[in-house]
Amino acid sequence: MSKSSRNSVMTKVPAALALSLGLALAGCGGMAANRTVESVHQPVVDKTNYVLDVTTGPGGLSLPEQRRLAGWFDAMKLRYGDKVFIDDPLASGATRAAVEAVAARYGMLLSDGAPVTQGYVNAGTARVVVVRTSASVPGCPDWRDNSDTNFANATSHGYGCSINGNLAAMVADPSHLVHGATGSGETVVMSSNKAIDAYREHAAKAGEAKAGSTGGN
Repeated sequence: MSKSSRNSVMTKVPAALALSLGLALAGCGGMAANRTVESVHQPVVDKTNYVLDVTTGPGGLSLPEQRRLAGWFDAMKLRYGDKVFIDDPLASGATRAAVEAVAARYGMLLSDGAPVTQGYVNAGTARVVVVRTSASVPGCPDWRDNSDTNFANATSHGYGCSINGNLAAMVADPSHLVHGATGSGETVVMSSNKAIDAYREHAAKAGEAKAGSTGGN
């Protein structure tokens, strides 16, 4: 091999080595997938249907069935954010009123319609459906970053896990992460004031009735 060709080979080897080292270091950064401030870890909302079949009659639900339904609600720890439906093939107003009365003890109202569930509901039976949503952030926490080196000027793998995880944990009704709350336009304060006004009105009427009874004696 001539001297000129040997020099050429020696020149190419360091260049190739430098290139390979550069690629290796770039791979160590490994964060080029997301160069924005938008987190790839977003809350995911899951929906689960829970069902209980109750026996109905001409008068709606018997007292034992109402107690069984209340026990199921207790076991479910029925709470704000849950949706309660009734699937009654006879569409009995008495049955709906009975289920609604039990649900009202937990501060819940019956929602219109009913989701499709597995199995057929026979006449003489009504199906109470509780739809519960939950929110979580899959893939969090993400500790894949084992170095502060960041050649791609990208966010870390765990970027967004903390704030989105807290949001998913704190939201009272996870379905609001999918679509905002809808209703009559009243605020929480306005709704709360209604309950306070109703309590005050009841207390005032009770006081008047007591005073009238005392005065009559």
